[in-house]
Amino acid sequence: MPPGSTVKFEGDPVRVSRDGWFLIGFGRDAPPKAVLSVVFPDGRRHRYGLAVKPRKYRIQRIDGLPPSKVTPSKKDLVRIRKEVALVKRARLIDDPRTDFLGGFRWPVKGRISGVYGSQRILNGEPRRPHYGIDIAAPKGTRVVAPAAGVVTLVHPDMYFSGGTMIVDHGHGLSSAFLHLSRILVRKGQRVKPGQAIAEVGSTGRSTGPHLDWRINLFGRRLDAALLVGPMPK
Repeated sequence: MPPGSTVKFEGDPVRVSRDGWFLIGFGRDAPPKAVLSVVFPDGRRHRYGLAVKPRKYRIQRIDGLPPSKVTPSKKDLVRIRKEVALVKRARLIDDPRTDFLGGFRWPVKGRISGVYGSQRILNGEPRRPHYGIDIAAPKGTRVVAPAAGVVTLVHPDMYFSGGTMIVDHGHGLSSAFLHLSRILVRKGQRVKPGQAIAEVGSTGRSTGPHLDWRINLFGRRLDAALLVGPMPK
């Protein structure tokens, strides 16, 4: 996009970098059509109609979870709401950095045990879709930064996600890393691609050691697998 352009996606303003880069993304339940509006530096206006191809998602059954992790108590709900607020606050950051332009790599290598968009049935009860990609790996396996960024959230033990960390890649694009056994960086720290940032665990609502890696563009939950190639063997 020519530098100096103004962009709106579905009516909402979109940050455009000094070099003309901007980000848009589609979540699991995005409508079949979307509109991108641009005002160019010379005053010309254009509306781009975008077609969204539908996808089919898996149904995943997970049994053996403690009942308290499936249906939280009233006391736990208070804790959960506070933790959700912390995550939302971190995902509201709109930094002009364009770290995402450097590309992404897998934060850990292993068997993919859960995919984006799958509908989970926990102990027989249907739940909300899963918005991350699960990678099974032994406890203590090093997790590396999939791209450059700044650490915006570090929490040792959230109710659902256990050890949790968020790294902001600029323009509202962020990575979340869940169920960590150990976090190796601090909030506010800048990280480089491939830098060790945490260790795989099984904290929070988890039935075994794995990394749940998630990508958000502000409030939109995106499929992290679309940013990287096939899992290396």
